[in-house]
Amino acid sequence: MHMADALISPAVGGTMWAATAGLIGYCSKKVKEELDDRKIPLMGVLGAFIFAAQMINFTIPGTGSSGHLGGGMILTILLGPYAAFLTMASVLTIQALFFADGGLLALGCNIFNLGFFPCFIAYPFIYKKIVGNQPTRRKILIGATLAAVVGLQMGAFGVVLETVFSGISELPFGTFVLLMQPIHLAIGIVEGLVTAAVVVFVWRARPEILEKAAVSAPLGELSIKNILVGLLVVTVITGGALSWFASTYPDGLEWSMFHTAGTEELEEPEKGLHTSLAEIQEKTAFLPDYGFREAETEVAVEGEAWPAIDSGTTVSGLIGGVLTLAMVALLGFALKKRDKTA
Repeated sequence: MHMADALISPAVGGTMWAATAGLIGYCSKKVKEELDDRKIPLMGVLGAFIFAAQMINFTIPGTGSSGHLGGGMILTILLGPYAAFLTMASVLTIQALFFADGGLLALGCNIFNLGFFPCFIAYPFIYKKIVGNQPTRRKILIGATLAAVVGLQMGAFGVVLETVFSGISELPFGTFVLLMQPIHLAIGIVEGLVTAAVVVFVWRARPEILEKAAVSAPLGELSIKNILVGLLVVTVITGGALSWFASTYPDGLEWSMFHTAGTEELEEPEKGLHTSLAEIQEKTAFLPDYGFREAETEVAVEGEAWPAIDSGTTVSGLIGGVLTLAMVALLGFALKKRDKTA
């Protein structure tokens, strides 16, 4: 559900950038109160895990579409809403800058759609209400699944509204929303089940992590070494090898666009802010579409194979995970240092 710049007008893109920047500032202020030497590594490793997980599109049977994990609910349940939002913002920024996944003008929209709704709507009003103060496996399964579905439905509806307010006539509201919501309902169910599985794994190993996240508290002396190692191993395997098995079908947004406008991609304006940002992204994205640049011609000629065993994909998964981990860790240490000097 990463929006391209062609779907967004400068006015809408700028507005969403401002709203997202405000949320980042607010979350940064709140996170300074809960950071410690254990919370920062957990944020970084979870960010790397979400980066790798988002590379794997899974097929939605009978639709010719696919979806991928958003990850906002996983982050929120394990980190708390403020740290989760900053982590998601870091993931999406790395994707846009270095892998050309999502536009730079649309980055504010993407962070808001994939971060705000799970962190500040679905988590407090659905997940926490269902799970309560005495979580069980059944409560986590129901709460995580419903919260993930609602968060993704809101994010999908946000995409529709942002295109409408941008004046994208190729994507009329009625048709677009009737395609976006059902396909993302199916994607949300899968995401909910994956979210529940990850959360249950952590809950069984270290239930204190969920308890601390629920009240945005530091982890203190809690030992999380095994959790970090386990997540790192899964991240390496996911980004380095499982990413080869990603579905070749268009994702839910592209599928909805095709059935609405007859194309999976809209053309960007030839002049103005869109062009300027596209030129910047072309320079910064050294692994566009999670692959080596020289592989683009070969793929176009030979077509797509499955599984797509590609060294470029492996390198992208590993480097992307490292970059995300580093960015989140640097952000965390910067906030912690600033808090001490304040």
